[in-house]
Amino acid sequence: MPKVTDAHLAARREQIIEAAMTRFAEGGFHSTGMAEVIAATGLSAGAVYRYFPSKEALIRAIVEERVLTTAAAAFEQILDEGVDDPVEAVSAALGIVDAVSARQGVDLTRVAVQAWGEALRNPDILDVAQGAYARMRGYLAAVARRAQEHGRMPPDADADEVAKTLLSLVMGYLIQRLIMGDVDRESYTTALRALTALGMPAASTP
Repeated sequence: MPKVTDAHLAARREQIIEAAMTRFAEGGFHSTGMAEVIAATGLSAGAVYRYFPSKEALIRAIVEERVLTTAAAAFEQILDEGVDDPVEAVSAALGIVDAVSARQGVDLTRVAVQAWGEALRNPDILDVAQGAYARMRGYLAAVARRAQEHGRMPPDADADEVAKTLLSLVMGYLIQRLIMGDVDRESYTTALRALTALGMPAASTP
């Protein structure tokens, strides 16, 4: 028999993950059975279970490799680009949300929301999520410290607490985008700048 190459194995695994994400995005993790996932892949049950012995293993792979790793890498890119404005960092992250939601095949933000729920019931997913979100907070905290160095933020502000707030703004945008459908990056960023201006001292009149 011809040897199965690593590239073939990786492509087959990718095929399964993409098909599963599509089904999970449409029906949810727990309302979608493995039979539906297998049918969507076009493969045999044996072929699918060769890569993922259970639905739990498949869910973990999707959450870890697609949702959280993708998000953490995107936040790292924001830091590498030299952003020193916390509001600009949030805006850049919102752009990532928009881009991910528009990716061909499946809206990853729909899977991300389900991953949050899965983390509350599955300790393994919670562990993965905590690690990934800690990385994202770390990148945002670095942006906050850079902002302090450049005089964009009060020097006595706690950069780690600022990072938690910034991440909440991004996650809030994601959920409102899916549930309400009436938010957009530009307006959200403009409103955020207005809010940050409230905390700045008023300009003195001559």
